[in-house]
Amino acid sequence: MTTKRSSGILLPIFSLPSRYGIGTLGKEAYRFVDFLVEANQSYWQVLPIGHTSYGDSPYQAFSSFAGNPYFIDLDLLVEDGLLKRTELLGIVVNDPIKIDYGYLYENRYQILHKAYERGIRKYQNEFEAFTAENEWLLDYSLFMAVKKHFEMRSWLEWPDEEIRLRHSKALNYYSEILKEDIRFYAFLQFLFYQQYLDLKKYANEHGIRIIGDLPIYVSLDSCEVWAEPKQFQLDKETHVPKEVAGVPPDYFSDDGQLWGNPLYDWKYMKKDDYKWWRKRLEGVGKYFDVVRIDHFRGFQAYWAVPYGSKTAKNGRWVDGPSKDFVDVLKNDFTDIEFIAEDLGDITDDVVELLQYSGFPGMRVLQFSMSSDGKSFHSPHHHVPNSICYTATHDNIPVMGWIHHAKKEELKYARSYYGLNKKEGYNYAFIRAGMNSVAELFVCLMQDYLGLDEKATINVPGTLGNWRWRLSKNQLNKHLAKKISSLVHGCDRDRK
Repeated sequence: MTTKRSSGILLPIFSLPSRYGIGTLGKEAYRFVDFLVEANQSYWQVLPIGHTSYGDSPYQAFSSFAGNPYFIDLDLLVEDGLLKRTELLGIVVNDPIKIDYGYLYENRYQILHKAYERGIRKYQNEFEAFTAENEWLLDYSLFMAVKKHFEMRSWLEWPDEEIRLRHSKALNYYSEILKEDIRFYAFLQFLFYQQYLDLKKYANEHGIRIIGDLPIYVSLDSCEVWAEPKQFQLDKETHVPKEVAGVPPDYFSDDGQLWGNPLYDWKYMKKDDYKWWRKRLEGVGKYFDVVRIDHFRGFQAYWAVPYGSKTAKNGRWVDGPSKDFVDVLKNDFTDIEFIAEDLGDITDDVVELLQYSGFPGMRVLQFSMSSDGKSFHSPHHHVPNSICYTATHDNIPVMGWIHHAKKEELKYARSYYGLNKKEGYNYAFIRAGMNSVAELFVCLMQDYLGLDEKATINVPGTLGNWRWRLSKNQLNKHLAKKISSLVHGCDRDRK
């Protein structure tokens, strides 16, 4: 990261306003970039942008590379001649502030297929070039086409064992009978990245850098696990996981968090010179200016839970690749700036690994409520090589925290942060973050707006998340000016 003090806002793409039920890469995304410029910001942090699977979590995607088709902007497709304005009249969503993923699943692909039918001819040369440049696209598109063929069941449940285990005869057979669906899914990725890279270019040209998120694990129901089973801890015959990922009981859950992701076979990966990871990192390096590595502590040691367990309680710590893999990140990908998500059960060896990496870690103000003042999340313990957050996407916004905080925590916050109604409790936290010595301060958009727990993005360990959206009228010049003034007063002005 640059050593110049700066600030940014965390807002997922799906949380942007739009008429069609979910945030997209269209007009409102550009408008948000303009707002960031007015607000004197330097960064826009987004959550993972992948093609989400069951549960709609951006941390559980069908591919490490494929973008979310829901983010493809329909109005831009109209401008491009791939859709007609009249074809969109029946899909306007009345609820502007909560995503209905069921409705999207039932309706969005039908309209996108119309765009495919027109666009596959119009952009034939560009599409073929895109396909040639992205070797991951073939496995992903075949994977999605076969999933559709088997009514979207997990690849572990596909009734044809030969395609489930990727026998060559079956691969050839399904590639032929599903070739139209394969081209459809591939073309959606062409559209997604055409729109995404245009948006990124606009942001960069206006001095806004995008912080992306790299989930440490991939979904069990993903094309990578299906296509490259040797990279994971799977049974050699059935390809069923032996153990899966999670975290032990923590701040968020007494049962821990059972993520269910397959674990990497780090020994195999090392023998292979981390080829799988190298391809993945090259991919994210194309699409983000800064990459936040989710669950960094998993490189030192990871929590392994027996496959089939109902909770994460009965897991065990297993040594990860540690410095051997971190050397790959810091020595072979010097063109990527990394942030290490060092939250959770952090032990001395994890701290040592983070220091060895040189990557900035995270400091979250909501986690600073230790009355003895020893929490390293407290601003007086911050260091320049760190990123300060009011909260993460897994926290309720500050005003919601105020409503639910324990008495002793609230008492400490009143004293330490100087909470008062006149300034606004949320702005007391924002002021503290702005004043931190951390080189970068990132604030949830919800905290600038003073929203409460109803605007929470995710409650770990539960379903029904990732639905909150920004209202179109919540971004205005008055708010931008207020934020800009705070930024300037704390020497975090845009470069």
